[in-house]
Amino acid sequence: MLEYKFDTQLLIEGHDLSEDNINEYITKNIEGDCLLAVGDEEMIKIHFHTNIPWKVLEYCASLGEIYDVVIENMERQANGLRG
Repeated sequence: MLEYKFDTQLLIEGHDLSEDNINEYITKNIEGDCLLAVGDEEMIKIHFHTNIPWKVLEYCASLGEIYDVVIENMERQANGLRG
């Protein structure tokens, strides 16, 4: 059984985005692991493993427009099921 079962990925489009600020907020406020927040001031790609993906979506939506959202259940995938 995985500690964090949802692989959460999305893009944020906005203005004055900061990889460092996003990384810091998610690390301090949303339980999970394997965080990647990469991009520039106008576009950030997020990748994060968590059990509460809706909190990631809520936070990221507060920063700009989110799209290309993918949430996969890695536990199902590990069991040979569709994620």
